[in-house]
Amino acid sequence: MGYHILTTQTIKEFLLNIPNIKAFFDDENLTVDEIGDGNLNFVFIVKNQKDPQKALIVKQAVPYLRIAGESFPLSKERMTFEIRALQSSEKLVPEYTPKIYYSDEEMSVVVMEFLSEHIIMRKGLIDCIYYDNFSDHISTFLAHTLFHTSSLHLDSSQKRLFMDKFNSNRELCKLTEDFVFTFPYMEHETNEIEDNSQQEAKALFSQTSFRKNVLKLKYSFMTQSDALLHGDLHTGSIMVNKKETYVIDPEFAFFGPFGFDVGALIANLISAYISHFYRSKDEAYQKWILQMIKEIYQQFEMKFLQLWDAQKESALILPEFIDEATLAEFKKEFMHKIFQESIGFAGCKIARRVFGIAGVEEIRALEDKSKKKEANLRALRTGVTLIENYENIANTDQLIAIIKEIS
Repeated sequence: MGYHILTTQTIKEFLLNIPNIKAFFDDENLTVDEIGDGNLNFVFIVKNQKDPQKALIVKQAVPYLRIAGESFPLSKERMTFEIRALQSSEKLVPEYTPKIYYSDEEMSVVVMEFLSEHIIMRKGLIDCIYYDNFSDHISTFLAHTLFHTSSLHLDSSQKRLFMDKFNSNRELCKLTEDFVFTFPYMEHETNEIEDNSQQEAKALFSQTSFRKNVLKLKYSFMTQSDALLHGDLHTGSIMVNKKETYVIDPEFAFFGPFGFDVGALIANLISAYISHFYRSKDEAYQKWILQMIKEIYQQFEMKFLQLWDAQKESALILPEFIDEATLAEFKKEFMHKIFQESIGFAGCKIARRVFGIAGVEEIRALEDKSKKKEANLRALRTGVTLIENYENIANTDQLIAIIKEIS
């Protein structure tokens, strides 16, 4: 039948023609609701009318940007890369990946587990919910997905064949290049600047000292093919409860620099930390967020190195090529570069949210305009400071100290 856009009226017939989906529901009386609140795709929840616990999520990409409509064309093939990324993480870290029941690249559709007992982490952080297992979970996710898709694990042919499956995700990579590394730092029609922040925006757009580092980070993003990245790993792409963590929405997946996913996550946690100066004023919760940032990176590095230590041969290193002492020194320098790039990318991810088109809910949803302005400017100072200094930040203690000093 070829590609066609699913609706709440046609989705039932589509699903009931898939044998394992029909068996899952065990009934033809289904309810369908469109629940997508993201920018890109349509998301439906489909439930057994008699037994609502039997429910699945159906996600489809349409050939335009969902939030803008047909006037903003965007290739529906972006779902191909999300499907492939989900399949990859399902193999590597199934405990942190929603179960896939069906996928169809031609239809740009994926049917997956409905995480009924979980919420978007961003909302949990706004509500000051503690997630004591999160540091362990997400550091494991990052270590395994990054290491096992890199030249530190794969041989050269495997790596290049794997990269071929994601090299065509050009449009979404271009969105990141534009909306993370370019437009938010200059006069541009896509920026969203409130009336009481016009002066601060003009000051930023005239400031050039940090842009050299932005260009270095952008070039790394555009040219480094270290590993398969989620590509948009923020707290809105993570579903959690106090026991479990699931990473969703990898439509931006591509091969890029190790530090990009790590930095994106750190950025969103810093934004959450900043927001609570104006939301809860809960110092204990803010302290927990900072401790979590520190733990995530330290655990990620430890787990990544454990995987590397166990790998005796890869595209990068053959047995007996280098002595153990020199290899240990190489690994130390290698991990330090990942850390510093993570901080640089975090700075870009924080700063771009201030005047760029895509803000973060915890700050942009503040109702008091003066508080929102203060929160945005605090975030901007933090982001620009990290961009300007990422190559000089030595460890997580220094990072946390900088965040606290600015705050």
